Amino acid sequence: MAYFSTTKRHHRSTTFHHAFHHKLTIKKPQNSPVSPKNPLQNQHSPKIPKLNPLPHIQSPVTQPTNHLFAPLKLRSLTLPHRIAVSPMCEYSSTDGFASEWHFVHLGSRAIGGAALVITEASAVSPEARITLGDLGIWKDDHIPELRRITTFLHNHGSYAGTQLAHAGRKASMAVPWEKARVIPASEGGWQPVAPSAIPFDDAYATPTALDRAGMDKIIADFTAATHRALAAGFDLVEVHAAHGYLLHEFLSPLSNHRTDEYGGSFENRVRFPLEVIHAVRSAWPQHLPVLVRISATDWAPESLGASWDLPQSVAFAKLMKQAGVDLIDVSTGANHPAQQIPVGPGYQVHHAETIRREANIPTSAVGMITEPAQADQIVRTGQADLVLLARELLRNPYWPLHAAEALHQQIPWPVQYARAASGRTEPRQPVTTPTT
Repeated sequence: MAYFSTTKRHHRSTTFHHAFHHKLTIKKPQNSPVSPKNPLQNQHSPKIPKLNPLPHIQSPVTQPTNHLFAPLKLRSLTLPHRIAVSPMCEYSSTDGFASEWHFVHLGSRAIGGAALVITEASAVSPEARITLGDLGIWKDDHIPELRRITTFLHNHGSYAGTQLAHAGRKASMAVPWEKARVIPASEGGWQPVAPSAIPFDDAYATPTALDRAGMDKIIADFTAATHRALAAGFDLVEVHAAHGYLLHEFLSPLSNHRTDEYGGSFENRVRFPLEVIHAVRSAWPQHLPVLVRISATDWAPESLGASWDLPQSVAFAKLMKQAGVDLIDVSTGANHPAQQIPVGPGYQVHHAETIRREANIPTSAVGMITEPAQADQIVRTGQADLVLLARELLRNPYWPLHAAEALHQQIPWPVQYARAASGRTEPRQPVTTPTT
C-alpha cells in the first residue's frame, strides 16, 4: 500500500497528497452514501467460474470473534491480537535494498506491540517499482537485509509479513514529496506496462499493453519473490491487488480495455490476478497464510461507465478463497483520478464487513481507524477479523500498548520499557515462524 499522505481539509472537499503521485480532490456529498452509484451496483454478483481449489488449511470466518486483543489464527500462524501494521511505502531504498530507515521504521512498530508488521510494497522486479526508491525483493541480494529486519521483529514479539507488488501503469515516477513527473530512462527510469495502453492521468507515462510473454514473466517474478520472502524469514505474504497498481488495473473496466480472454467480462478480468495468486499460493508453504489486498471499489462516478465495485469484490473474494487465500485486506480506490470518496472515520470498514459476510472469508479493515474503542468495535461486531493501522502508527508507534490500557487489556511490554507500563506487565517474548 502506498497510503503515505498528508491531508488538507476544505469545505465539503478533501485533498489527498498520495504516494500514488497525484492530488485527488474528493467531493463529499451532503449525505455521504455508503458507496457511489455504479452501473453494476444493482446487478446480481458476477457469475463465478469453477476452480479446482488448492489443498489447504482454510482459516474459517466462524472462529470466535471476541475483541481487539483476542488471538487470531490463520493456518498454523496465531497472532496474539488483532492489531497489524499496514504496508506503507517509505521510498527510502537504493536498488531495492532495505535500509537503516526500514529497520528503525518497522522495528519501532514491533517495540510498540503490533502483532503483525507488514513491510511496504516490495517490487517483484525492477520495473515493478513505483519509484526508484521502492523496496525490492527481485534478487537474492535483497534477502540478508530483509532477514535482519524479520529477525528483529520476531525477537520483539511481532510476526512479519511482506507485500508483493507490481506498480503497472503507475511505475517509473518521482518520489511523492517531489513534483509528480515520469522518471526518464536517462535518470534510471523505465517503460511501464499495464493491461491496456491507458495512462493513469496526464502526469504519467502511457504504458505498454502486456502480451502473453510479459504476463508470464510477471507470474514468474511473483513466484521467485515468494521464495525469497520465505528465505528472508517472513511469516506471511500479501499480494497487492489494490490502489490502481497492476493487478487492480486488470480487475477494473476503467483500466482494462483488452479484447482477449483477459478483458471484458468479470471472468476474464479476474483471470490474470487469479493466475498470480495461484502461483504465489503454490510457491508459499501450505501451513503459512497468504493475504490479498484489494480495492473493494473504484469510487468512480457513474459518468465514467462500468468500474470495479463491491459486488464484484465479493465474487472475486469467493474465487480467492477457492484459490487458498486466507484473508482479504480490504481497502478502496486509487485507480482513477476522478474518484469520489465519502471520507470519514472507518469509511472502508463496511466493505470489509460485506466481503467477510457474503464470501465467508476473514477480512481486515483499514482506513481512518484511530481510536482503540473504534478498532475494538470493528472486531467485536464482526465487521473484520484484523485491524490494520497506517498513519495512526506513524503518529504513534506505541498505539497498541496505549490501546490495551484504554481497553483494560494486558499485553506484554519490552522489558526495557516495563517501568512505563501502568501496573504489572508480563515481559515480551520472542516468536518464531511455525514450521508445520
